[in-house]
Amino acid sequence: MTFDARLLSGVGVLIAVVETGSFVRAGEKLGLSDSGVSRAIARLEARLGVRLLDRTTRALRLTDDGRRFHAEATPLLLQLADAAAELGAARANVRGRLRVEVDPFFSRLALAPRLGAFLDRYPDLTLELITTEAPGDLVARGFDLAIRFGEPRAGGLIARKLLDTRILTVASPRYIERNGRPAQPRDLVRHRCIQYRDPASGRPFAWEFRKGRKIVPVEVEGPLTVSDVGTMLQAATAGVGVAQVMALGSEALLESGALVELFPDWPDETFPLHAFYPSRHQPSLRVRALIDFCLELGVA
Repeated sequence: MTFDARLLSGVGVLIAVVETGSFVRAGEKLGLSDSGVSRAIARLEARLGVRLLDRTTRALRLTDDGRRFHAEATPLLLQLADAAAELGAARANVRGRLRVEVDPFFSRLALAPRLGAFLDRYPDLTLELITTEAPGDLVARGFDLAIRFGEPRAGGLIARKLLDTRILTVASPRYIERNGRPAQPRDLVRHRCIQYRDPASGRPFAWEFRKGRKIVPVEVEGPLTVSDVGTMLQAATAGVGVAQVMALGSEALLESGALVELFPDWPDETFPLHAFYPSRHQPSLRVRALIDFCLELGVA
């Protein structure tokens, strides 16, 4: 017999009927009508293939099969309720040390300003954030969790996507004034482009543009390659060249006019941020707490 929620619900109704001694009082306890209680018991009996209750206008009692099922099911249901209550209490008391390897840009821009709220929520938790550009072996280095930009790679880690941020192609007004504004992505082959080195591969990220299902790769060149997002943003703002940047972290520069988005009609190139943890089992409460908090940040 396969298990489903209706079976569990039916067991709960049966226990309430036995405890209260009537369908009416069981319905009052569960917030159901007496006919709703009757239907639940009938479905449970049909599912089990046995009669659980003998019902007359004056009496209500368990059959032999019903008595045996009730005796076996009640402790299991109580154990399930206890486990749920225990887990809820544990989640309210997240404690211990949590070591996290985190992308420095995300840590500085999105996480650090909000960490006070996280630590206030979990006063018994000690958080250790180690920022690094290049991913390492989480288990060997003693980390519970990593938060990194990019697609998951093979390596036995469980990945949970936290967000997708748009990739924007930008330049400063100063650069545009001196070099002209490219009309379409392929025009970038004639422009100075700032390239960003992938910390995982050691090579610059390839540039491509997406609009719906249309993908246009463009081979760009330029005199500057960087490995730090902050340096790339400052160099682009200073007019060094065209850059591809994440929308996350660039909002103020775009709103102020320090940077100009060159191809707003190519909006579908995105870059993900993932949380990684080294177990296929349910993550620890500490890990779960930080993942949930990052999901609440609402950045994109």
